[in-house]
Amino acid sequence: MPGKRSAGLLLHRKRKGAVEVFLVHPGGPFWAKKDEGAWSIPKGEIDEGEDALAAAIREFAEETGATLAGEFRALPPIRQAGGKTVLAWAVTGDLDAAAIRSNEFEMEWPPKSGERRRFPEIDRAQWFALDEARRKINKAQRALIDAIETPRAAEAPQRNDPARVQEAKRGGPE
Repeated sequence: MPGKRSAGLLLHRKRKGAVEVFLVHPGGPFWAKKDEGAWSIPKGEIDEGEDALAAAIREFAEETGATLAGEFRALPPIRQAGGKTVLAWAVTGDLDAAAIRSNEFEMEWPPKSGERRRFPEIDRAQWFALDEARRKINKAQRALIDAIETPRAAEAPQRNDPARVQEAKRGGPE
C-alpha cells in the first residue's frame, strides 16, 4: 500500500519587486505556541481516485475559504519527516490573509477529559518574504519555496479548467 499523499498550493505574489508566499498556521492546541517550522502551504490528503490538482484546489478552499484560478505550475514532490509525500503546485495570485475562513476538526481536549472540542484546521495565514518563509515553513516544505525561484518546473503549467474547479467543489470525482 503506497504511503499517504497530500496535495497543496503555493500561492505567491510580487510586492515592491520581491516575491512573497502565502502560508498557513495549523490550528488546535498542539500548534498554539509553535511558530518557526510550524507553518505550511495549504494542503491535505488526496482522496481515493481524486485528481491531485483538484485535491489541492479543494484543500486550499477548505482551509482558507478561497477558490483559486489561474495557471498551476507543478513543483517537485517532497517527502515530509513522517513519510507523507506532498504534491504541490505554484500559482500566482493574491488574497487577504486576514479574511481566511477555515474548516474545523474535533478532538478530545483536554486529553483524557472526555470532552470534545472543535478547532479551526488553520488558525491564521500570512504573506511572507522568501527568507522569512524559509524559517517559518515546515522544514521539508522549504524545497517548494526554493522551486518557485527557479524558472523551470516539473511540467508545463496547467490551466484551471471549469471541470476541475467543479470537481474540487464537489470534493472529488463522481
